[in-house]
Amino acid sequence: MKTLDLVLKAVAFLLLVAIYFPTSAAKPRVIVSTDIGGTDPDDFQSLIHYLMYADKFQTEGLISSPYGEGRKKHILQILDLYEQDYPKLKAHTKDFPSADELRAVTKQGALDRAPGKGWSKPSEGSRWIIECARRKSSQPLWVLVWGGIDDLAQALHDAPDITDKLRVYFIAGPNKKWSADAYQYVAQNFPNLWMIEANSTYSGWFLDNNQEGDLGNEAFYEKFIRGNGAMGKDFGNYYKGSLKMGDSPTVTYLLQGDPEKPANPNWGGSFVPLKHSSRRIYNRQTTLADQVPVYAVVEWVMQGPDQRSAHDKPVLWLETENQKFEGYYEGNGKYRARFVPKKVGEWSYVISSPVAAINGQKGQFTSIGPWPGQKHADDIAPLNKWWSDNPDPALFMGTSQGALTIGRFREAFLQDWAKRFAWLK
Repeated sequence: MKTLDLVLKAVAFLLLVAIYFPTSAAKPRVIVSTDIGGTDPDDFQSLIHYLMYADKFQTEGLISSPYGEGRKKHILQILDLYEQDYPKLKAHTKDFPSADELRAVTKQGALDRAPGKGWSKPSEGSRWIIECARRKSSQPLWVLVWGGIDDLAQALHDAPDITDKLRVYFIAGPNKKWSADAYQYVAQNFPNLWMIEANSTYSGWFLDNNQEGDLGNEAFYEKFIRGNGAMGKDFGNYYKGSLKMGDSPTVTYLLQGDPEKPANPNWGGSFVPLKHSSRRIYNRQTTLADQVPVYAVVEWVMQGPDQRSAHDKPVLWLETENQKFEGYYEGNGKYRARFVPKKVGEWSYVISSPVAAINGQKGQFTSIGPWPGQKHADDIAPLNKWWSDNPDPALFMGTSQGALTIGRFREAFLQDWAKRFAWLK
């Protein structure tokens, strides 16, 4: 009997240890896919933020992905700064990985956006997603997409068996605009992918509503970040230190709450099920009378000369707001361009192409909220494990749908981060 009592006490003790002192295996497995160095410097800020919480994750990959001129070297640049601060971080917990450990899992993803079909050739980054996803583990692999979704689309195309092993948090909105082809491929072909698509919720991280005190975007930098460690010194090189960090909700989402329950309150936002992804397909040029849901994939199909077979070389460019988006020939005389409006408003566009029958065509359209809008025959559906921005008007911050689900926790997550910056003094 005494032996049994001792065994039971030992088991109980081990259970308590497991609960209160979780092993590294209990940490989320994470791959970050980032367009750092590309069109928006906020990824530098978010990577610094992520690395300051690196003790909380099993970082399995840091991937440089489209869109823009960002490359793997930009990730390594921040890892060099992390290495300088590592001794001070390590003094607080031994769970911080070394810079060399992180360099070993830093990979180059695709250099260009996916073509019209949504996928192209494997990259080092897409192969790495597959390799990590196929590892034996009782945990899913979290893929935090801070840029284009192209490398994830390629990985899913090449290895559809990994679908159920992934949990994806996609900072969409502008990034969806730059990877519309890859996005529509993923939504169309992987309805059972577990996905959070944050088109505007993420902005709750940096919409400070002119907050007074130390938690305003500029004030927080001056009070808690400026000059603290190598990373704190570098932080001021991006937006003069003012907090932007639109990708950081993917990080705070895994720091607090149950990430398997996207509807629950969470530092990284709360979301509603998305049963359809809005899409509109036009076989003509549009006018302002044509209304499409904001964040929807909008497609224009044009007729032109037969080029025998479809190919991945762009043959037309849709230009709007001084930005150009490639379009492709699909065969049978059909040419297609895709675009995603990242905000509510009126849009004008013009098509340029070496194909005379298409060159110079132009049009307009109107994007309206809230997302995803009413169901439509063109929508991509069904989506079975997809969540997105909450349309409740009470949860808007300005025009940003769902942003208050993050913004209401601003004080908590910023004060938590401030404590970590104090470690670097």
